[in-house]
Amino acid sequence: MDSRRTVSSRSLDQLCINTIRFLAVDAVEKANSGHPGTPMGAAPMAYVLWDRFLKHNPDNPKWPDRDRFVLSCGHACMLLYALLHLTGYDLTLDDIKSFRQWGSRTPGHLEYGATPGVEATTGPLGQGFGNAVGMAIAERSLAQHYNRPGYEVINHRTYTIVSDGDLQEGASSEAASLAGTLHLGKLIALYDDNEVSIEGRTSIAFSENVAQRFQAYGWHVLGPIDGMDTASVDGALRQAQAEKNRPTLIICRTVIGYGSPNKAGTAAAHGEPLGAEEVRLTRQNLGWPHDEPFTAPQEALDHFREAKERGSRYEREWLALREAYRKTYPTFSRQLDQDLSGDLPAEWDQGLHDLFKAQTKPIATREASGRVMNVIVNKVHSFIGGSADLAPSTKTNLKDYGNYGFDEYSGHNMHFGVREHAMGAIAGGMALHGGIIPYTGTFLIFYDYMRPPVRLAAMMRVRVIYIFTHDSVGLGEDGPTHQPIEHLIGLRAVPNLVDIRPADATETAEAWKIALERRDGPTALILTRQSVPVLDRSTLAPASGVRRGGYVLWQASPSPDIILIGSGSEVHLALEAGRKLQGEGVSARVVSLPSWALFDAQPREQQDEVLPPGIRKRISIEAAATHGWERYVGCDGVAIGVSRFGASAPGEVIYQKLGLTVQRVLEEAHRLLGGGEQ
Repeated sequence: MDSRRTVSSRSLDQLCINTIRFLAVDAVEKANSGHPGTPMGAAPMAYVLWDRFLKHNPDNPKWPDRDRFVLSCGHACMLLYALLHLTGYDLTLDDIKSFRQWGSRTPGHLEYGATPGVEATTGPLGQGFGNAVGMAIAERSLAQHYNRPGYEVINHRTYTIVSDGDLQEGASSEAASLAGTLHLGKLIALYDDNEVSIEGRTSIAFSENVAQRFQAYGWHVLGPIDGMDTASVDGALRQAQAEKNRPTLIICRTVIGYGSPNKAGTAAAHGEPLGAEEVRLTRQNLGWPHDEPFTAPQEALDHFREAKERGSRYEREWLALREAYRKTYPTFSRQLDQDLSGDLPAEWDQGLHDLFKAQTKPIATREASGRVMNVIVNKVHSFIGGSADLAPSTKTNLKDYGNYGFDEYSGHNMHFGVREHAMGAIAGGMALHGGIIPYTGTFLIFYDYMRPPVRLAAMMRVRVIYIFTHDSVGLGEDGPTHQPIEHLIGLRAVPNLVDIRPADATETAEAWKIALERRDGPTALILTRQSVPVLDRSTLAPASGVRRGGYVLWQASPSPDIILIGSGSEVHLALEAGRKLQGEGVSARVVSLPSWALFDAQPREQQDEVLPPGIRKRISIEAAATHGWERYVGCDGVAIGVSRFGASAPGEVIYQKLGLTVQRVLEEAHRLLGGGEQ
């Protein structure tokens, strides 16, 4: 579209921009809650992007080659809701009117899955920026794998609007640094630089030169420009699209709450309704003649809805290209279909069951996991990921599958650098984009650095696999700074996150099967640094019991006197203690409980088969904080764990000193068994 606008078209632009503004103002006013300021100030730049540049189809929000748009400042959600409604997505005016209400499709911050056209759940600042980087990474990976001369079947951009607050958060700095390193030329960020945050002027805490910072990251930086001027935004976006080798940051100076006579440019416009009188004055100030709230003038609506025809044309052209590609490159086309579907190929897990059949020596579950991953990648083309500079320790390297970088976007091994926070957000963006099944790797202790994106991935129900190794004090000499204590219970507390702490190599293989097959949320694999024995399944229950979260590994008789429960590396201690008790004439049952989430999801009768309610003498053992174990051992049982920080010493010494021993289990069992009737 020609950027030289006629007088009438400028007038139409202003009408459309004010329509966005007042839908936002009216929705916040009706809800008596929300953030009107950013939609009012950022409306011009968002309008220009959506009207002239964004490749999307309101009738099919999920077509694969659409441009991605992430509103990282999720509190400004009414800006996006207005655009979605006006351009013809399945979002009605009644949906806008029910902003922030129970069951609404327009929640108070953007939620992926709740609203058609919303590409990511945003609100915690900086996260959406990281998601956008992940989407751009995914686009480059798929394009490198599948595009052929004359057949660019993957060819789209990722746009994001970010706020002052987004760029203050460390996660965005981490993500921006990696994006610049990777030369992600199809990533364009519009920086809504209104210089106001909740506490007042941003200068009280944020005085750096953002342009120079991003230039140092390797970004193409434009501006500052007048973000309230459509021609300036148009020109900057055209320059950004012309840049092929660097991501672009467009610094747009805007006015928060623009049009409000008494609140524009102040913190008062940020996070509360303008108030009835100020709304009246704002209508008057901006020449908005419609006293009735939620008005979308027909002329503006007709113009916005042109997006439907454009979008339909974009998709038709792509489908024609896709069909020609299918005929010319049938093998590549079938693989692309497989990746985009998210489905796993037939017999993808062939060989995993027998991978450790001949394993006689103890092996760390991190090592077992690495071997499993290298079998998986031979079958699952979309399997891509990496670690936070820890691959040699987390065993997450995919051998012979290349490194993802600006000179090799087809590599399967990501190098996130020492950036756990950004790694989590980027992996979430890769999963949101589609075509990629991402994994990440770091030590369990560093889950602290990536909690926010893990939580959001669970909320968005996306398939990301988190590999957390060095899972206990058993890692040894590195000491308490690297020994997780409270982290397991933290992971287990996240709704819709499946945690699996396998006991040995065979359980690790089963855990990977579960993680790959799970499509409605992320999975965390909790793995040991130290070697653990491979359980002899000829005398024990099969490792397939991991799918139920907990299963009877071994028992002396069907009517046990006591139940010993373990997870991960402590299952071996429970098993040895159970067998010793058998030698003493005590009938014990040993339960492997690798996943609370999976176990709790089983029907009650199946849980009761593993942990019969009538058997109240129970002991759990896990090298972590004991919080939560009471739900499995009951009020009369004993939870053996770690209630202090660890120490620097060999792992076996730490286990001995902290009472994580077979002897401790036996002592507690004798105490319980000598304590009267069940």
